[in-house]
Amino acid sequence: QVQLVESGGGLVQAGGSLRLSCAASGSISSINVMGWYRQAPGKQRELVASNASGGSTNYADSVKGRFTISRDNAKNTVYLQMNSLKPEDTAVYYCRIIIPKRDYWGQGTQVTVSS
Repeated sequence: QVQLVESGGGLVQAGGSLRLSCAASGSISSINVMGWYRQAPGKQRELVASNASGGSTNYADSVKGRFTISRDNAKNTVYLQMNSLKPEDTAVYYCRIIIPKRDYWGQGTQVTVSS
C-alpha cells in the first residue's frame, strides 16, 4: 500500500510564491519518476513538472523559469517551488509517482492565485 500526502497549497496574490510538498510512504522500493500535475476548472489535467530518478527534469512551457521541481530520495518526497505566480496558475495540483509496474496519485491540493 502506497500513500501520497500533499501539502503547501493555498491562496496567494499574483507575483507571490508557494511551495508544494508530496511525501510518499508505504511499500516503495524505488521511484522512477515524481511529478506534479494540475487541473483547472473545465480543463484537462496537465503535466506541470516531472523529475526522473536519473535527475532529468521536464517542465510545461507555461511554468519554465518560474517553477522548480526537486526531490529528496531519502524521504521519498517531491517538492514544487512556485514563484511569480499568475492567476492562470490557479488549479488543483496533484502529485504523481511512477514505480515499477504502476503509478500513484495524491489527493490534490488547491492553489489559488488572486489578481
